[in-house]
Amino acid sequence: MSENPRQPAETPGFGHNPFSGLSSQGLPPGAPRAESAAPPRPAAADRNRGRVDIRRETGNRGGKTVTVVSGFTGIGGPEKDALAKKMRAACGCGGTVKHGRIEIQGDQGEAAARILREAGFRPVFTGGGLGQKPET
Repeated sequence: MSENPRQPAETPGFGHNPFSGLSSQGLPPGAPRAESAAPPRPAAADRNRGRVDIRRETGNRGGKTVTVVSGFTGIGGPEKDALAKKMRAACGCGGTVKHGRIEIQGDQGEAAARILREAGFRPVFTGGGLGQKPET
């Protein structure tokens, strides 16, 4: 016996496997393992990620027009930041994510809707005049 009564005489090595003494004898056979058991996830455009509202606001902004995308469900801040970055790049303008909404400078409703459709969302224009071309 070892000098320390709390430590067993034979200390297993670093690579000791406590399950090495077990066997599968007498157990029913398991299902064969497939390469990938789960079906592949559909692409982002194939998924229905829900409705988002696009509206144009000018109130409390010094007369400047801002396109606001709101109503996101089930996505976090990093994904909203990525969507806002795509919208800013496509529109060539500034924008931000505030209070769970994406705000893009200018009247950028059509470009925002296109990017949201590509991401699998269902954009809906709300408010008066959005999504309509002005008559000239």
